[in-house]
Order: sequence, then structure tokens, then C-alpha cells
Amino acid sequence: MNLQSWALGCVAALAIVLPAQAQTVLTVGTVNNNDMIRMQRLTPEFEAKHPDIKINWVTLEENVLRQRVTTDIATKGGQFDVLTIGNYEAPIWARKDWLAPLDNLGAAFDIDGLLPPVRDALSVNGKLFASPFYGESVLTAYRTDLMQKAGLTMPEKPTWSFITQAAEKMTDKSAGVYGICLRGKPGWGENMAFLGSLARSFGANYFDAAWKPQFESEGWKKAVASYVETMQKFGPPGAASNGFNENLSLFAQGKCGMWIDATSLGSFVTNPQQSQVSDKVGFTAAPCGVDNCPNGGANWLWAWSLAIPASSQKKEAAETFIAWATDSDYSKLVAEKEGWGNVPPGTRTSLYQNENYLKAAPFAAETLRSMNAADPSTGPDKPYVGLQFAAIPEFQGLGTAVGQQIASALSGTITVDQALAAAQSQATREMTRAGYIK
Repeated sequence: MNLQSWALGCVAALAIVLPAQAQTVLTVGTVNNNDMIRMQRLTPEFEAKHPDIKINWVTLEENVLRQRVTTDIATKGGQFDVLTIGNYEAPIWARKDWLAPLDNLGAAFDIDGLLPPVRDALSVNGKLFASPFYGESVLTAYRTDLMQKAGLTMPEKPTWSFITQAAEKMTDKSAGVYGICLRGKPGWGENMAFLGSLARSFGANYFDAAWKPQFESEGWKKAVASYVETMQKFGPPGAASNGFNENLSLFAQGKCGMWIDATSLGSFVTNPQQSQVSDKVGFTAAPCGVDNCPNGGANWLWAWSLAIPASSQKKEAAETFIAWATDSDYSKLVAEKEGWGNVPPGTRTSLYQNENYLKAAPFAAETLRSMNAADPSTGPDKPYVGLQFAAIPEFQGLGTAVGQQIASALSGTITVDQALAAAQSQATREMTRAGYIK
């Protein structure tokens, strides 16, 4: 055997003995919102660039996702390598040392390009612990044709009384059209996201300066009573079971005159492939309960974001995936595949300087305005950080319990006064047990 043949034989033998390069499998727990489902469709683009990493998606309904990822990270269960969380969990979990800081997203990742309110909300002591996939506040989407037919003009800053008046005039139950669609599904991030913001626009907070719950205050009573009455008269049947996705489906089918919800709804209701009324939608601010809009208005601030458990053994691969999914190049990929109007909103300043996006997204200006106006900081009568939520560990359970009481009032099984009395009692008991109330 000559030397060349011997060498070739050795190479062949090594090829048989040595295994192929092992893939790192990342299990990503995420919410079943359309933006996340779109990312799953685009995952082959990531895997083609990173053949050593494979993504295993676990897609869950919002309330179920929150329960599963909270249990997993608190018990160090290790079920997920990448978590989809928001700006409620990120700072709380980071301070508990449950999350790994995202300190190696790569030189190309433009961390300074993140919208300041979002970056601040996901950081602790200047370190980013979750990278935003999309950010949002709240706006009012409405059917321009139905508004015109009702003989009304939507104000730039509507009041709740105007919304109620418009809902009545836009309702045509014989045609299956309801004047308004709002969240009714109970959960701290479901109906309480809307109701917490609405109550703030009536001048109420979750707690006063001494951490005493405020659910029996005039602001909460007016907000919940108005919400329940309006929805019972002019909302769709079964509203107590409807969250974001259910209302999106109703609005896209032309069954809602107005929908007040997360600004991220814009790309879906204006997409002709997803919405039957895509050319008949207008956008304006979320309504205020009273004139002059106390507490900075009805804005909220949320960012669905990707984070890594501190116990992860796959941090390098996880950061590689997060950098791909949350950098501006991902926006360009979505624009290339599905158009600029479908790019995930609310995370980067550059997106709102992009003329292609601004032309394709009639909701862009209201999204940016409402996000910039959202101030979650503490105040003299507000001891907690947060707008639609209170950034304390106890709020997850407490907010869901209160949401269940209000959903019962919406479905008519108890009165608003009974719901708020029960909410006040439950919240007072929990806040006392946790040591907030001395």
C-alpha cells in the first residue's frame, strides 16, 4: 500500500468512528400570539445559518405559559432553555438570580437601538436580562365605516363616555355586529391588563401609598361598573371567555365596531390576508375615564421578551438564538417574507425612522406615542412600579384572583359591588400575609 492510499484509508476509518457534530436542542416556551407563530415559521432560516442548533417550540395559551414558565424557573425544572416572559417577570426574576444576564448577544446586536422605555423595563442595574421580541402599549382600533354610519367622529383622545355612546350606535346584533370587544378572560395579564389601565384613567391605582388595596375606591367602582354595563349591552356573547386572540378573530371577521387592546393588534387587523375589514380600520388613543386623564392616561407598557434561566447549560446557544430573533435583521427578514406592515413593533427606535415601515403601518405613530407616554415609575400615591400591573411577586396570583371576580360580574353571576368587595378582601388578606400592610 502506498502512502497516499494509507492516508485515505485512515481518513475513511476516522469518518466511520467519529460521530457527526452533535446538535444543541433549545426548547423555547412561548405564547400562541401571531407574532410568535410567525417566528416559528421562520425558524428554518435560523437553523440554516446555525446547523449546530435546533429549536424545539412549546407554544401555549397566555395564562398557561405564565404558569408553566413560572413553575419551571422557580423549581429549576429545566424544561425550557429560552423563556418568553415580559417586563413584569424580568426584573423580579433577575433580582432573585433566576435569569442569566444577556451579556453576549454579539457585536452586531444593537442594544442601544432598543426603545428606552422597553430596555429600562427589562434591565436591572444596567444589565439586560430579557431581549424584547415585540413591545406594546394600548390603543383603540375602530371601524371607520361604522363610525361614519353612526354619524360620529372619533376624537384623538376619546373619553370612556364617548366610547360607550359610539358602542351603542355601532351595535347591530341582527347583523352579528357588536359595538365593542374587550378582554373578559380572567388573568393578571388578560382582563386585568385592560381593567388596571382603565381604572388608572378614572384616577385609581391598585394600592395606595400604604399598600392598601383600592378595589372599593370610587375610581375602581366607576371603571368596572362602566366596563360591565357597556360589555353586557354592546359586547359579544361569552365575552368573559375572550382574551386578545379571541377578540382579534372577532374584529378581523367584522364583528366588532371598536376594540381597545394592545398596540400589537395593528399589523393583524390591517393585513388583508388576516382581516376582512383591513381597509376600514382607524386608530386612536385608548379612552380616558374622566376629563384631563389622571395618572398619565390609560397607557400600559408591555414587551414579550426572550430570556434564559440562570441554571441553563446551553446559554451560548440560547444567546445566539435570542440575538437572531430580536435584532433588526429579523425585522428585515419578516419584511422580506411578509411585508413591512407585519414586522414586530415596539422594540427599536430605527423601526420608527424607517419610511417603508411608516407607510405600511398606519398604527405606527399611535404605538410609539402611547409607548413613550407610558410611565411605570412610582409616585407619591403609587408605591409600586408598573401600569397595568404592580411589579411585586404577589401580583401574579392576586391579579388573577381579582380578574376572576370581575369576569364573574361580567358574566352576570355576581354584581360589580360583590366582585369588588371580594377582590378587596382577597387582596387585603394577601398583602397583609406578605407583610406589605403592617
